[in-house]
Amino acid sequence: MTETDTHGKPGTRAIPADSALPGVLAILPDWMQPYAMLARLDRPVGIWLLYLPCLIGLAFVRMRTGLYLVDLFWVPLFLLGAVAMRGAGCTWNDITDRDFDAQVARTALRPLPSGAVTLREAFIFMGVQLAIGLAVWACLPGDAKLVALAAIPLVAAYPFMKRVTWWPQAWLGLTFNWGVLVGAATAGSLSVPVFILYAGLVLWTIAYDTIYALQDREDDALIGVRSTARLFGKRAVLVSFCFHMGAAALVALAAAINGSVRAGAVTALAFLAHGLWQAVRLKGSQEQDALAVFKANVWAGAIIVAGFTLAAMLPTPKPRTLFAEHEVVRAGPPEKLALPFGLELKREHHMPRTQTWMASDVLKALDKAGVPVAEPEVEGPAPQESE
Repeated sequence: MTETDTHGKPGTRAIPADSALPGVLAILPDWMQPYAMLARLDRPVGIWLLYLPCLIGLAFVRMRTGLYLVDLFWVPLFLLGAVAMRGAGCTWNDITDRDFDAQVARTALRPLPSGAVTLREAFIFMGVQLAIGLAVWACLPGDAKLVALAAIPLVAAYPFMKRVTWWPQAWLGLTFNWGVLVGAATAGSLSVPVFILYAGLVLWTIAYDTIYALQDREDDALIGVRSTARLFGKRAVLVSFCFHMGAAALVALAAAINGSVRAGAVTALAFLAHGLWQAVRLKGSQEQDALAVFKANVWAGAIIVAGFTLAAMLPTPKPRTLFAEHEVVRAGPPEKLALPFGLELKREHHMPRTQTWMASDVLKALDKAGVPVAEPEVEGPAPQESE
């Protein structure tokens, strides 16, 4: 890998040539640039891939309840948490992988292997980011706090997975998509469909991180780092698409169980179409476009967010049936009876209990016509005769 300086000025710190946003680094003071690279602020794709699952979990629950005004608070809070925790996770990953990174061309210029940051400074910087994450955590509801804490072991163990298993991408999927559970818990519901959705997004992460690992297959083989890209070999693109299909199926299933069959199906189909485009582009470029295709997965996640959010904004349709609904009849006589031309008959509340409103009207009509009518017998004790 080569490196370029900022605007060619002497005395300016070199910026890695593969930086996604070199302009962001260029405007920072020299002493801040290594820390920005440690937190991967110049590579925001990872922030999006950590942030989008939080929105997906929130929108998924809201499909049943509709959106709330408080969601305008959760959305930026999740973003701040994603920036802080992704930066802390990347810093921890660089601390544990500093020896490996020095042997890989793509990562040799990272701050720790290049000596731009000392190990002690990296630990301090990680602590600052964790403090920001703690502030975000303190704002979450009680259930979401407990769910968020459960992700810490996943984050801590991830850098070591590539040493012990061929499936570090699966562990990354468990870690990166934990935000689905946090978002759902924030909305107040952790249910079976939420866990099905979580499993689907784990498959999605295996797919896109396999694509990302295609860049490092040769270097990983030399230093003994394991990955699904090496495991699948020449079939990596095909297997990656299979994981996309599994992810789409689970997204549709979760939405259907959650009561949004059509929205889930349309969202899953759009997501799967994007996965197919990724596979076609990778095959056409002989895997040379792996980094660009990996970055495009931000749009794949945005498709799910958009689909679920639109479903939450639309009113829930009433279920249709071939049979007529049961008619509910009120107990007792009606208060009034509607007649043609806007007329109505009202029930008189002072009438005796032994008469109905129709009997009362009939008796009045007979009395007016001079027809004698016997008085109705009133039940009760017989009157006593006086001596």
